[in-house]
Amino acid sequence: MLFVPFCGQLLLCGFMKVGDTLSWRRTFTEEDIRLFTTVSGDGGEHHLVPDAQGRLMAHGLLTATLPTKIGGDMNLIAREMTFRFHRPVFSGDTIECIVTLIEATPGDGYLDINTEWRCTNQNGKEVMTGGGSGVIRDRVE
Repeated sequence: MLFVPFCGQLLLCGFMKVGDTLSWRRTFTEEDIRLFTTVSGDGGEHHLVPDAQGRLMAHGLLTATLPTKIGGDMNLIAREMTFRFHRPVFSGDTIECIVTLIEATPGDGYLDINTEWRCTNQNGKEVMTGGGSGVIRDRVE
């Protein structure tokens, strides 16, 4: 069985095997959405003007920062990422993203991995799914 080294949440270093998961949860705020608007340049009205319930809609790529944060915990260098957005995320929503290790293949000085992810809101509704591939380089001591 092949184990994938990673330094995960809270900088606790460990090992993963195919089928294992990592997760992260966060609540998006109006400030997050406004900052992402500035950084991305995406000033679509739905990101700037509250809806009838007083919420701002989060950018899809802001939502996509959840699996990329988990990839960062693994020290992953991404090669490809796909995202499917199933429903909008709004300010005040808490989103949990679960990333599953699907495949890990050793290379010369790196590990080639494939992952899948599923993100759900506080009501258990799927908001985004996808997957990605990339490499984790061997550590140089």
